[in-house]
Amino acid sequence: MPSSPVPFSFEAPEKRAYWSRPQTELLGLLETSPEGLTGDEAEARLKSVGANVFREEGRWSGFRIFLSQFESPLVLILVAAAAISIAVGEWKEATIITIVILASSLLSFYQEYSASLAVQKLKERIAFKVKVWRDGEMRPLAASALVPGDVIEVAAGDLIPADSVVIEATDLHVSQSALTGETYPVEKRAGEIPAETTLANRTNVLFTGASVRSGIGRAVVVETGSATEYGTIAGHLRLEPPETDFARGIRRFGYLMTRITLIMVVVIFAGNLILDRPLIDSLLFALAIAVGLTPELLPAIVSVTLSNGARRMADGGVIVRRLASIENLGSMNLLCTDKTGTLTEGVVRLERAEGPLGTPRADLMQLAALNARLQNGMANPLDDAIAAAATAQGIDTAATRKVAEIPYDFLRKRLSVIVGDADATGHLLIAKGALSNVLETCSAVQDGDAVRPLDAESRAAIESRFAAWGDEGYRVLGLAVRRFATPAECYDRDSEQDLTFAGFLLFSDPPKPGIVETLSALATRGVGVKVITGDNRFVAAHLARSVGLKADHILTGEELARTSDEALAALAGRTDLFVEIDPNQKQRIIAALRKRGNVVGYLGDGINDAPALHEADIGISVEGAADVAQQAADMVLIDKNLDVLLDGIDNGRRTFANTLKYISTTTSANFGNMISMSVASFILPFQPLLAKQILLNNFLSDIPSLAIASDNVDEDAVIRPQSWNIAYVQRFMVVFGLISTVFDMLTFGFLILVARETAAIFQTAWFVESLITELAIVLVIRTSKPFWKSRPGRWLVLSTVAVIVLALAVPYLPGADWFGFVPLPPHVLAGLGVITLLYLLVSEIAKYWFFAHEHDRFLPKRRSRTERPVRTVRHRQ
Repeated sequence: MPSSPVPFSFEAPEKRAYWSRPQTELLGLLETSPEGLTGDEAEARLKSVGANVFREEGRWSGFRIFLSQFESPLVLILVAAAAISIAVGEWKEATIITIVILASSLLSFYQEYSASLAVQKLKERIAFKVKVWRDGEMRPLAASALVPGDVIEVAAGDLIPADSVVIEATDLHVSQSALTGETYPVEKRAGEIPAETTLANRTNVLFTGASVRSGIGRAVVVETGSATEYGTIAGHLRLEPPETDFARGIRRFGYLMTRITLIMVVVIFAGNLILDRPLIDSLLFALAIAVGLTPELLPAIVSVTLSNGARRMADGGVIVRRLASIENLGSMNLLCTDKTGTLTEGVVRLERAEGPLGTPRADLMQLAALNARLQNGMANPLDDAIAAAATAQGIDTAATRKVAEIPYDFLRKRLSVIVGDADATGHLLIAKGALSNVLETCSAVQDGDAVRPLDAESRAAIESRFAAWGDEGYRVLGLAVRRFATPAECYDRDSEQDLTFAGFLLFSDPPKPGIVETLSALATRGVGVKVITGDNRFVAAHLARSVGLKADHILTGEELARTSDEALAALAGRTDLFVEIDPNQKQRIIAALRKRGNVVGYLGDGINDAPALHEADIGISVEGAADVAQQAADMVLIDKNLDVLLDGIDNGRRTFANTLKYISTTTSANFGNMISMSVASFILPFQPLLAKQILLNNFLSDIPSLAIASDNVDEDAVIRPQSWNIAYVQRFMVVFGLISTVFDMLTFGFLILVARETAAIFQTAWFVESLITELAIVLVIRTSKPFWKSRPGRWLVLSTVAVIVLALAVPYLPGADWFGFVPLPPHVLAGLGVITLLYLLVSEIAKYWFFAHEHDRFLPKRRSRTERPVRTVRHRQ
């Protein structure tokens, strides 16, 4: 095959209709073959066409993060203030403002960029993989490395990584609703179709972002990245995930602070002009007040806190795909999950094979082994268990010739393999699946060596045995056969009729060791567990009771189908187990639970779990799950273990608590200081602080704030679900802000009436006192406990002490006169020390009163149905 550094490009309009090309012509145009490309050819093409991604996030991402630091309106106001200072000849003022802007921006940039690099490394651990033919062999490869001409293989559960044309297909059905809006999966098959065929009707094309629901196939990649149909749309639309409660709360908080800031700036600026203060000084002072009032490091704090949380969760086995979802994990009060691998060991064992009516059938294990070993669909633990049991019994299937396969799908709930019959003249169809779905294809039953019609009596006997084994905790599948004396031209779903029921396969999957304690720990944290399973009611109820879950109220898939959405919303909260559930019903259950105000997590790893993962407040999957499930999830567990998730919940709540801690402490301190400064600016014959002093104060107080991201969190903040409550933040800000204002007034009185100091000493003294109190108060109000009973984080303590020492030293350092500072007399320092200690003591007492009246602080504020955000489908590659 010739090597080409630049692959074929479909640029001309008449060549765009690649779906209409015969297969040999298409492969020739792409300079490839059914065995794919060589590694060297693929590498050359990757350099030419670029990575298979919609947007390049490469080397410019750091630059973009740096530029984003200047998107804040307050930073732009400071830039304007610097420009004004230059225009009126205040070069010293302009230089100080510029230094503060750059220092704050660089500090924020460093934290955010470091966090983004760490999160990117975590995401690479669960990168989207695809099976690709390279150098004549199939290997797993990152989807981003695909190029036109690559040949890929897909099976049930896979996401389509690039626009591709089908070469081979067996019962290949694909869900492409994200692109075409079609509700049901569509069949894909090889062959050319007319050039004018619309996108939805191109039956030989696999589109990026679609998911395989059943069957297997091989396809050649034609378009990648932004050149794909989905990439073209994504280039014109900004597709965002739904806004979380936390993000919505931050946005509303921003609106609140903006309103307060604007009012104060206008009032202060106008008041200073009325008092005949200099125009430029009044403007800079008002702008500095605005900056001092606003927690401008909030975006960086949120990013760093969430990123630190993501790293801690990764250490515990939880990879966070979307940082905003950490808040939802901390707020979660309901977890919906399947039972296999979470409540059970996940190591399925085939205990035995039983004849239909109690009479043994010698070849039953042989039939089961053929079905399990020869199927090419999605791997599953039941087939693995059958194969392992067959190997242990010495059953050899290597000599058997496979003729065809009718792959598993979630409507039929069975899988059939067709093999050459023992007499070499006909074919044998072997079907395996859910008992009811197998029985519906049967017209006869094997009774020892005889075959007789499957009458009502026989069916009742079969179902009775099935129920009895279910009550004992066994998962039971049915096995059926059909002999074709004359081979059929083709085998499809219509071939699954008039089968003979051959027997049962009994599987065990015992409860996971320690699961009772784990479920108890979840309950202690306010998280209830509901089981949603496709297994029958007997097995599900037996397992639930054995692990300590309730099984009093059970809802079956059949009952669910007859229940309206309104009735389900009322019924779902009282239901303990959802059993015999069709995968397509899972989304309805999650939606119903959310309508009742619950914050719902959903743990799923299957093909049809994606809609439920999207619907849930927090979608959770596991490493190694079906691509469509893993890419739809907000978080991915390295191990399908509720202990891992338990640690993730704790980390999520710590992350949320630290973010809320920063907002509460910073806004209350800033609010109090700015009110004090505003009042002082009207009653003093001079400005209480110069604009440059306010900016320096704000910058220095921000340094320890970054350490809040790694602060320790009290146990009572972890033990209950949390959610954003802006009313709580407002009350906190007002109560502790006003306490700060009272002691600021006391400081003013001390400096004016007792110390009788000059403007320079007044400004220096208040700069030192306001900075020290703003730092020290964090150690007091960061916890609802007495501050000496809650140990703060090491970096918070060290940075706080370091900045306090710097604050005391600033008036004596070289360059202090640049900021208008002068050395403070000893009696002034002593008075400030007494006031500071008194302020901390009163704040500790007030904290006890405040949290006594805020007993619902850690209880999630349930959202009403009308407050629920609209849950839109999130499109991802």
